[in-house]
Amino acid sequence: MKFLKCGLAVAMCAFVGMASAQAADFPSNLRVVIGSKSTGGDTYQNSAIVAQALAEKLGINVKVDAVGASAAFKALARISNGSTIMIFHDQSYLGYLYGVKGYFNIFDDFTVGPTVAINPGNAYLVPKSSPYKTIEDIIQACANDTKIRVAIQPGGVSEIGFSALKNAIKLRYPGKEENLVAVNTGSQADKNQLMFDGQADLINGSVQANEQYTQLPADDQKAMRFVWLTAREDTIKQANPEGFGATDREALLQYVSPSASVTQDGSKDFTFDKEFFFLYNKKMDPELVTALDTALTEIYADGKIEETQKKSFFIPNFKPSAEAAGYLKDKMDQYKVIIEAIH
Repeated sequence: MKFLKCGLAVAMCAFVGMASAQAADFPSNLRVVIGSKSTGGDTYQNSAIVAQALAEKLGINVKVDAVGASAAFKALARISNGSTIMIFHDQSYLGYLYGVKGYFNIFDDFTVGPTVAINPGNAYLVPKSSPYKTIEDIIQACANDTKIRVAIQPGGVSEIGFSALKNAIKLRYPGKEENLVAVNTGSQADKNQLMFDGQADLINGSVQANEQYTQLPADDQKAMRFVWLTAREDTIKQANPEGFGATDREALLQYVSPSASVTQDGSKDFTFDKEFFFLYNKKMDPELVTALDTALTEIYADGKIEETQKKSFFIPNFKPSAEAAGYLKDKMDQYKVIIEAIH
């Protein structure tokens, strides 16, 4: 088996896993468009892991293209023969719920395929010098009429935790939710800089991007502290014991529910796992959907992909298409209630 290695600068085409045998009736060249333009981010990294496994399993060429959400949706809508499919995460429906231009109701316009992995690292952090040590301290500060500025990138994964926190404050202390104020910005670097400059009290970040700053001494301007991970406790428990960086799994567990509690409806806590899944053109041959489901079922049963994903701080999370569609639709419906409650 040979591999073609394309440079990162060359449109990130990266054909992986060329093999001689092909799956019956499956396109010999499969293009996987992703909803990110970054070739260094979690969407590309996760997609490349899955693409290589599929290429080896099906005996076809699999090409991962980091084209961004808008271009990916357009490509998927245009091509129905199964030669182009998409991998993205919850942003695909959160963007629609937040009214972001270029997003659609994926459950109406596309076929939702299987889930493949979770990035458990969605996080909220404060400066290490902050008087707020926990997410409950943040809630209580808002209840006591202190304005808490939260740096987020609006319109999706970065904002859903902010929306949930605002909703929790509204449920517990009606009217005080206005004390949680969004500072809308762009990249993770932009959110970090707002904290460094004292322009944000709380920022959305990630374990992968921000853990390094939590290891700095408290007197360092860039030092941060985790106060909340939105992932489910069971998700973090599946991570390797060493966790990420210098923060082991047991340390990460103190930042998730129930230890860090943000109520969703007064009876259960809000959680959010950033989950990656396939999307298909609605007219794609159902036999190809079944072929991909079968291939991925066998890949995950083998167990090797789980080891690879966990090494990269992804949590394996395979659900076949039929199960995944209902599961993700339920997530969307729950988050819709939260978003509508505070708008």
